[in-house]
Amino acid sequence: MARDFTTIVSGLPRSGTSMAMQMIVAGGIAPLTDAARTADDDNPRGYYELDRVKQLASDKSWLDEARGKVVKVIHMLVAQLPDDRAYRVVFLDRDLREVVQSQSTMLARNAKIGATIPADRLMSIYDAQLKQVHTWLSARSNFGVLVVKHADLMSDGATQARRMNAFLGGDLNEAAMANAIDPSLHRNKV
Repeated sequence: MARDFTTIVSGLPRSGTSMAMQMIVAGGIAPLTDAARTADDDNPRGYYELDRVKQLASDKSWLDEARGKVVKVIHMLVAQLPDDRAYRVVFLDRDLREVVQSQSTMLARNAKIGATIPADRLMSIYDAQLKQVHTWLSARSNFGVLVVKHADLMSDGATQARRMNAFLGGDLNEAAMANAIDPSLHRNKV
């Protein structure tokens, strides 16, 4: 199927965006990625990122390559996407306690110091950011949005694969999408 839209996977860092990318790629949509960030202990199956996305505010030229493909765009950069094309956004929603715990675990594993913001304050900031992004998305007619809960992926991946497939055109391999979910990688739980 020729897709006349760009598929975007978005969400907070450590919300399951890499897993959603893996699912969609397994289903049959080609990713727009590079090899700048390789697999590691935190994402053993890879990050599926395109480094140029970080420069979205000043460089949108890569979007011409993204049509018909899937690309990961972090939540706070979604509002930088131009209104001159169609998007379908698969937005990951994960319990903020798990997000913060996963981020903390990743920083510790890599011997990095994170922000000194207390966890409850960080969750409040993330909550406000998510509300802002969803308000922005809901005001754009060229953005279709499907919110996928991380917990639902873990408990019933087949149903979530079916939802994602229907949202993205209905021709994806749902079994391959569901098989891309590895529950053993859900290591930070509340």
